[in-house]
Amino acid sequence: MFGMPGGIEWIIILIVALLIFGKRLPEVMKSIGKGIVEFKKGVKGVEDEVEDAVEKKPDKIETVENKNEKTETDKEHIKEMKG
Repeated sequence: MFGMPGGIEWIIILIVALLIFGKRLPEVMKSIGKGIVEFKKGVKGVEDEVEDAVEKKPDKIETVENKNEKTETDKEHIKEMKG
């Protein structure tokens, strides 16, 4: 009953889009294209980070607790050097 639009439906949709957006249609399509490109870049960045995390050896991955302890130790060391 309801499915993908056929040939005539696409023509009607195109005409309605031209009436609504008029001269701005190329600008709208360009903006949509830029948005899609930025989204793909973001997804690629996340995928790369996940792959990097998976490839790291477990002994080299620092836990949050280890990082906090190291930061506190570094702060104390800096205070000792200043004081």
